[in-house]
Amino acid sequence: MAPKVLVSDKLSETAVQIFRDRGIDVDFMPDLGKDKEKLAEVIGQYDGLAIRSATKVTPTILDAATNLKVVGRAGIGTDNVDKEAASKKGVIVMNTPFGNMITTAEHAIAMMFAVARQIPEASASTHAGKWEKSKFMGTELTGKTLGVIGAGNIGGIVCDRARGLKMKVVAYDPFLGQEKADKMGVEKVELDELLARADFITLHVPLTDQTRNILSKENLEKTKKGVRIINCARGGLVDEEALADLLKSGHVAGAGFDVFAEEPAKENPLFNLPNVVCTPHLGAATTEAQENVALQVAEQMSDYLLTGAVTNALNMPSVTAEEAKVMGPWIKLSDHLGNFIGQMTDEPIKAINILYDGVVSEMNLEALTCSAVAGIMKSVNPEVNMVSAPVVAKERGVKISTTKQDKSGAFEGYIKLTVVTDKRERSIGGTVFSDGKPRFIQIKGINIDAEIGAHMLYTTNNDEPGIIGTLGQTMGENGVNIANFTLGRSAAGGEAIALLYIDHKVSPEAIKNLEATGKFQQVRALEFDVA
Repeated sequence: MAPKVLVSDKLSETAVQIFRDRGIDVDFMPDLGKDKEKLAEVIGQYDGLAIRSATKVTPTILDAATNLKVVGRAGIGTDNVDKEAASKKGVIVMNTPFGNMITTAEHAIAMMFAVARQIPEASASTHAGKWEKSKFMGTELTGKTLGVIGAGNIGGIVCDRARGLKMKVVAYDPFLGQEKADKMGVEKVELDELLARADFITLHVPLTDQTRNILSKENLEKTKKGVRIINCARGGLVDEEALADLLKSGHVAGAGFDVFAEEPAKENPLFNLPNVVCTPHLGAATTEAQENVALQVAEQMSDYLLTGAVTNALNMPSVTAEEAKVMGPWIKLSDHLGNFIGQMTDEPIKAINILYDGVVSEMNLEALTCSAVAGIMKSVNPEVNMVSAPVVAKERGVKISTTKQDKSGAFEGYIKLTVVTDKRERSIGGTVFSDGKPRFIQIKGINIDAEIGAHMLYTTNNDEPGIIGTLGQTMGENGVNIANFTLGRSAAGGEAIALLYIDHKVSPEAIKNLEATGKFQQVRALEFDVA
């Protein structure tokens, strides 16, 4: 029987025809996604679900989706899909991360022009029969300094277009290497320098714990007087209240926003302020982009349903069914190792080196490497997956190397991951025990045996009495229960580490309390996906 796909949002007829041409039975019901009850009623008939943003793939929908194998999102954002619930159901979630890059970048450039020349206000004034030529004095982009926060796929295109406009481009991106920056023709700087120098600032990063409110009130006040700020990336990156105040005071000369902290944005502090251009999340809204992502999702879903090939999956490694039975725990370990490194590393990464020892060296190393690299990258970009991670790393000039060797120690196999930056090398090793559970076995060359939990706390200190008591007492005072406690040291009186597996996420206050003791060189809360 041919696979059956439901298209519940508006996709182009060409995309729908791709399913049909490849022998897939497809039902095209573009308004069904808005009817949750009806969708839940019929979803059990389908192997695949093709969506845009209107359809919400909730646990309720997934519970009813008894035959569903894949959800394909025509676009990059998958906030409307419960990926954790999908993973538990064994449903693959795919997106099309590269289909709307140019469109979004062009919208950011358009917003810069609109703000620089006050085009919307001037247009409204002229339509009203006024001729206020002297009122709308603008500024040129040529010769100005553009600060780009996030120089990945979309940000990189913005950099290229801005250089074509003869702008000076400075970029802040923790994963942008110097070699890549040189090739792009941009100056790599720290955030504070970007804020101080930029005449225009444009954001092109995902919304994560690290990037949320990256343009906070404090950082906005560091900008030069007369700056203009563009956000076509994600709502929540900018403190909108603080920006509104600085616009009113004249410190910020203008702003262009396509995204907002709360959407649909019916009310916002930026609305109705002079020289603020607002659009309703139109970054990907061009005919070309919508067609591109629709065609891509149809091809990807068809490939998976007909051949098992997986492309741009957010919750599944690119391995065969046979490999997955053996490699599943090792893939999860690779992700944990990378995620540890990613959460611990704040500076640009130049190289990633991975050693595969023993039984793991004979597995699908490409998939394991992709998982490790994705683990590193997703700490700053959760939309990175096993397929896109090597591309993202390459674009940032990160060199990836792998080595495999025969069994060399007590473990049947292990993986050691090392990253190189301009300041340091950082390494972590792990293995999979016979029970199928990944474990950390070495950090910074110090041997440990640590179970991996969703919430963890990592500390470094000098090996001296009182550390265990300080950790235990401080966690207790902050209401944090310790499930597992692992210690290690390089030598008596030397460098020591602790890794705590805890029941709940550690509060910033608890971190500050530990740091205030003066006993620790480093205190870092870590989060892992152990589902």
